Amino acid sequence: MTSPSQPPRLLAKRSPKELRRSAEAQVRKKRESKQAMPSESDAQKLLHELQVHQIELEMQNDELQQAQITEQLHYRYTELFEFAPIAYLTFDLKGKITQINLRGASILGIERAHLAGSKFVNYIAIPHRNTFKDCLAKVFEHKGIQSCEILVNVNKTKRWLNVEANLGITGTDCLAALVDITERKQAQNEQKLAASVFTHAREGITITDNKAIIIDVNDSFTRITGYSRDEVIGRSPRFLQSNKEAPEFFSEIWRALQKESHWSGEIWNRRKNGEIYAEMTTISAVHNEYGITTHYIALANDITLMKEHQNQLEKIAHYDVLTNLPNRVLLADRLSQAMLQCSRHQQSLAVVFLDLDHFKAVNDAHGHQVGDQLLIALSLRMKEALREGDTLARIGGDEFVAILADLDKVEDCEPVLERLLLAASEPVTVADFIFHVSASIGVTIYPQDSANADQLVRHADQAMYVAKESGKNCYHLFDTAQDDAVKMHQENLDAIRNALDHHQFVLHYQPKVNMKTGIVVGVEALIRWQHPKRGLLNPIDFLPVIENNPMNIEMGEWVIDTALTQISKWQKMGLSLLNISVNIAAVQLQQSSFTQTLTALLAAHPDAKPHYLELEVLETSALDDINHISKIMNDCIALGVNFALDDFGTGYSSLTYLRRLPAGMIKIDQSFVRDMLVDADDLAIVESVIALAKSFKRGVIAEGVESVEHCKAILQLGCDLAQGNGIAKPMPASDIPAWVSQWKPDVSWQIQ
Repeated sequence: MTSPSQPPRLLAKRSPKELRRSAEAQVRKKRESKQAMPSESDAQKLLHELQVHQIELEMQNDELQQAQITEQLHYRYTELFEFAPIAYLTFDLKGKITQINLRGASILGIERAHLAGSKFVNYIAIPHRNTFKDCLAKVFEHKGIQSCEILVNVNKTKRWLNVEANLGITGTDCLAALVDITERKQAQNEQKLAASVFTHAREGITITDNKAIIIDVNDSFTRITGYSRDEVIGRSPRFLQSNKEAPEFFSEIWRALQKESHWSGEIWNRRKNGEIYAEMTTISAVHNEYGITTHYIALANDITLMKEHQNQLEKIAHYDVLTNLPNRVLLADRLSQAMLQCSRHQQSLAVVFLDLDHFKAVNDAHGHQVGDQLLIALSLRMKEALREGDTLARIGGDEFVAILADLDKVEDCEPVLERLLLAASEPVTVADFIFHVSASIGVTIYPQDSANADQLVRHADQAMYVAKESGKNCYHLFDTAQDDAVKMHQENLDAIRNALDHHQFVLHYQPKVNMKTGIVVGVEALIRWQHPKRGLLNPIDFLPVIENNPMNIEMGEWVIDTALTQISKWQKMGLSLLNISVNIAAVQLQQSSFTQTLTALLAAHPDAKPHYLELEVLETSALDDINHISKIMNDCIALGVNFALDDFGTGYSSLTYLRRLPAGMIKIDQSFVRDMLVDADDLAIVESVIALAKSFKRGVIAEGVESVEHCKAILQLGCDLAQGNGIAKPMPASDIPAWVSQWKPDVSWQIQ
């Protein structure tokens, strides 16, 4: 028995049930021993034991509650770890993955079962592996929290991750948080790229605020304008204006930016050194998420050199190289404009055709150089004889054409004509020689002569020949009322109508060859009239008669139909490499139904492949509506046929036609090719046409090649394709197969 004064002995931990059973057992024992009421010492002892049991119960209850809290904390930790929005991984000392949460497996795109126990470094791009290893090593060296950025390769995709690692509680593991920063990296790269583009772009870039005040420019802007960045920041771009454009021009730019948020076009600006330059500029408005304009960005290319080159091409195309006077092309444009003005203001104009008398004798006696100097001197004199607003053009050799506009009556042109005669007849000193020449002048008055521009020049030419026959050094007015000519014209129309009805027209074919390769590339279909009395007639004998007659369209459709029939026949014979080109008059091409007619003709010949048909449009044709013609040509090209621009260099079209008409081939007119070996002007024209064709990326073929020397000269100028009597004369279709099989190119062509 332990005395109360002794310290209580420590009892083994027992459960509440065990304590209760122990107490009940002692009570039963006392009852069985029939003892009286317990003594005070026994009562104290029992009370003490009960107190000890109560303390033990309370201690066990606390431990139970603490275990429950620990279990709850563990569950909460596991829940936070597993479902955290951030990827969590734990690594051992060797860098193996010991734990990974759901987000971690999702980022890596690999099931957790496959990740546990694997080395994380295996998923890292090789250049970044050492970065991760160094980061992990510092963590295990107790250097605190470490972070790094790495690139991982998973499922054939690359992801950028930010790793933040810290040492675990045990000191033998490492807990790491992984954040996917791929989008941030991409944004940073895009910003770097944008900055690099801004800095290194060849275009001058200007950024302004919404009030058009410059906030930044790139290096190319400085190179183009000569202004440094510091000199332009805070200024309006207006200081660059050259004053070549009217204020309305810039108002229109501003309206476009307000309405469409975009403008593009050419602007003439002024550099810091005062030089005016051209630039192609694109301006765009930048909007915020609310659609409000916050900035403007302008990209500019300096196109001054291109404009200068374009002007040179325009000058070649529109001005005579020797005299710097307008050529046929510019003459035609100005004549058309003058005719429109006459119609609007109820006035007249005179077309003056001037041919120098005795000029050939000067060339023969003194050479072309002296003759050229004489032409230059006379052209300056004759230009001074004209009024302001009149035009003088040189159309070739010693031939000039003048346009005298704004005439109230026919007599108003007579003083100008007299001054022209005087200017041509006064003595001219060239190279210490005094020359006496004169001029024969033919004149026609529009609208009294109601012909088109081309015919007006022809009528003036005809009148010039009358002046020459009348003794030269004089002028003659064209007579528009010639009954005999009218009667003859009607008789010719009737004869052609009869010939069409009785199938008297046939096609002959002239081969087109590649002189360089020796390949026959095609043939041109040339219409002939098998006249019952006059024999085989050339087109010049009948086509001009029907130029403005509906029979012209009917004959053109017959030519296409016959050519398609021949294509089909040759294809069946194995001559499928030959294409056939046919001439199309402007009046036929301008018909609104032309495309439908061509479609029907092609459908009627299903065996004839459309790309073997080439339509030649005469450059001398007056194409009034370039947009309409261009659309028709594009519609026909969609059917499979091709186009060529025929007689190039002789007509009255502008360079715009060459740029806008979708003709794949340019034919150099035979008049220039024929005389190119003896006429420097014709040679220059041929060379210019070839250069123009190459500049516009068009094919080019020379027609009218009459000799081997012509072929060699054409080849030397860079033109490989040719046709002409020097290669083969036009022949019936039946003769073509034999000619193709026997023809061989001249040996001298092959060494060009």
